[in-house]
Amino acid sequence: MRQEKDSLGVLELPDDAYYGIQTLRAVQNYPISRLRPHPTFIRAYALLKKACARANEKAGALKPELSKKIQDVCDEIIEGGLRDQFVVDVFQAGAGTSTNMNVNEVIANRALEKNGGTRGDYATISPNDHVNMSQSTNDTYPTAMRLSALLMLRERLFPAIETLRLSFFTKAGEFKDAVKSGRTHLQDAVPITLGQEFGAWASMMVRHKNRLKGAEHDVSFLGIGGSAAGSGLNTPVGYRGYVVEELRSMTGLDVQPSVDLFEAMESLAPFVHLMSGIKNLALDIIKISGDLRLMCSGPMTGLAEITLPAVQPGSSIMPGKVNPSILEMVSQVAMQVIGLETAVSYASQGGQLELNVMMPVVQFNIAFAIEILSNTLEVMAAKCIDGITCDRERMRHYAESSGSLVTALAPEIGYLKAAEIAKESLKTRRSIRQIVLERGIMEDGKLSEVLNVQKMAEGIE
Repeated sequence: MRQEKDSLGVLELPDDAYYGIQTLRAVQNYPISRLRPHPTFIRAYALLKKACARANEKAGALKPELSKKIQDVCDEIIEGGLRDQFVVDVFQAGAGTSTNMNVNEVIANRALEKNGGTRGDYATISPNDHVNMSQSTNDTYPTAMRLSALLMLRERLFPAIETLRLSFFTKAGEFKDAVKSGRTHLQDAVPITLGQEFGAWASMMVRHKNRLKGAEHDVSFLGIGGSAAGSGLNTPVGYRGYVVEELRSMTGLDVQPSVDLFEAMESLAPFVHLMSGIKNLALDIIKISGDLRLMCSGPMTGLAEITLPAVQPGSSIMPGKVNPSILEMVSQVAMQVIGLETAVSYASQGGQLELNVMMPVVQFNIAFAIEILSNTLEVMAAKCIDGITCDRERMRHYAESSGSLVTALAPEIGYLKAAEIAKESLKTRRSIRQIVLERGIMEDGKLSEVLNVQKMAEGIE
């Protein structure tokens, strides 16, 4: 064991721990969830600390040799090292001070070790004086949040949306001539094709990605350099711009300085914007999952228009039963995302005066939402959408027996007469075609042309 001292006293830490006394206090104070920061958030924080070291060096505030030692450890963390040293619970004191100090201490102690020093001997490399130079939790934590969100959008959510979009688009082509009965209000409607339904879902994915691109831009304004309260106290001239330049160079992200550092520290509105877009996507995913479950219902007593890939037995008591298991999982994850968005919204108004201290719960919920939703969209595509087949004969039978076919007759015979035929069809269980021919309303050739379900589904180019 080794001893470390802070302003509150002395504590003992394991010799092999790279974190320090402030991290240990947080571990002792917050044994809440056993959940740890998302790996991408830790990577984002290390990227930020590296950029800050470079910026301080450029501004003449940090000696080049110290800057290099800090950067070397940041690179190690960026590449995935030392992840077991980030041990502070995601539910912690406001603003994220514990996580910021966890990062500072790990970097300092690892740098000491790599350069022949002793962990906890901060005279030459200090978590506060060197790793945290020109910084505060109040500007680094929200900046790391932004970087993490931007990285996760680029690396996880956008590719996952595109994967699902491509699956829908491929099925839209496969089913482009598969005629079926449309349904509005859960009642029979005019004919459409199954391909048109899948095409609509592909378009939804495009629109959701575009909406999220707007939120991505909103999140890209960084408040780094605001220091403790937005005034930039204890930061050298040029530092703020240098940090943003370094981050742009290191990550390829289109980040830029916030127009108002005070606003960046007080408002979490960009994260609400982003999380609302993620929730919006989740809502449509629930809708699509519900549609698919309805279309595959049965297989003997439901619609049974499509068949989903069988991924597991569906019952512990009913042999041979197969359930839409993937879609059930998809809906549950999407519902969870909606709950996460609610927490983010509440947190956004929970800050007072110059700082919103509810950032840790916002960071956790956004990272968790992107992670589980991205994984879900990929699984949905691979284990469900890609393997869907359809019963063309059954779908066409539904389309041709629907009373809504009279819609095509209305321009020929008038709305009221068409409605009478529809009522008679429903009452007698005879087809629209039979009734029209029996009444002598239209000759067979003309009727066949008007009631062509394929043409009705294709509509007007």
